[in-house]
Amino acid sequence: QVQLVESGGGLVQPGGSLRLSCAASGSIVSTSAMGWYRQAPGKERELVATITMGGNTKYADSVKGRFAISRDNAKNTVTLQMNSLKPADTGVYHCNLAQWGMDYWGQGTQVTVSS
Repeated sequence: QVQLVESGGGLVQPGGSLRLSCAASGSIVSTSAMGWYRQAPGKERELVATITMGGNTKYADSVKGRFAISRDNAKNTVTLQMNSLKPADTGVYHCNLAQWGMDYWGQGTQVTVSS
């Protein structure tokens, strides 16, 4: 089993920055990928960014150039640095770990971008 615990999030003004962190514990293998997804009110959950253990990254077009995902394999943590935040970035952000065809999710953390 895998457990994911998120931290960070909160309320920020447009143009501001936030940092989300996620710590994974349990049976984690070297082929796992970690990432962040978000869900806005009334919308489906969407990919924000993912990173493999080898450091390959993938970003949603809407966040490219503004968000940066990083990973510490020794600590099994993943971090999402979010800059130049927009109201459209508002939502519940969920940490994800994918391995062996299974998806594991954190409980989610709220990010609100508003003046």
